[in-house]
Amino acid sequence: MALPPFKLWFNWRFDGLERIPREGPVIVAGNHLSYLDPFAHAYFVVRAGRRPRFLAKQELFENPFLRMVLRGANQIPVRRGSGDQTPLEEARAALEHGEVIVIYPEGTSVTDDPEFRPVRGKTGAVRLALATGVPILPVATWGGQYVWRHGGLRSLKFARPIWLKAGEPIDLSAYADRADDGETLRRLTDELIDALGELLDEQRAHYPRRWARG
Repeated sequence: MALPPFKLWFNWRFDGLERIPREGPVIVAGNHLSYLDPFAHAYFVVRAGRRPRFLAKQELFENPFLRMVLRGANQIPVRRGSGDQTPLEEARAALEHGEVIVIYPEGTSVTDDPEFRPVRGKTGAVRLALATGVPILPVATWGGQYVWRHGGLRSLKFARPIWLKAGEPIDLSAYADRADDGETLRRLTDELIDALGELLDEQRAHYPRRWARG
């Protein structure tokens, strides 16, 4: 991926890198603030010594630059609202081969919430975890929303802090026999979104005030 320019331009902080296992499968679930998020989460995974594969919305592949990056990194396009199960099947196969899958349960970075709280999530991450027995690692990011959001670039100030923090892995193996229960899927997804929200609150509270604007 096109990480070098981003590595040098921003002031990165990574908390919880050790929670990504050195080998074996893991599902990284991230909050979605901006178009910078895939680069931020990719850098987090790379810094942990792993190579990420993303479940990325099809619209990102329509941007020539992002398409080159995403295709070059063998990422998995998702057609939202189509009901196509192919992306989850590809992700499941990748996990069976011990890979790291990154997924955004919210499915969009568009929000009117001034505090950028995570919106209601889709159940794909939970369904993937239940189908494979692989834990979900919530990794929240903060700062990218001041750089590149829906509608275009906002601010490319040098050395802007971009923070990422991993929480405790979420083991859903106790619910493996309820993978087809809609109520369970909804509840577990809401709990995942809550976990991301808590990580986000911690970062927001400590983020330098002078950088907390465009």
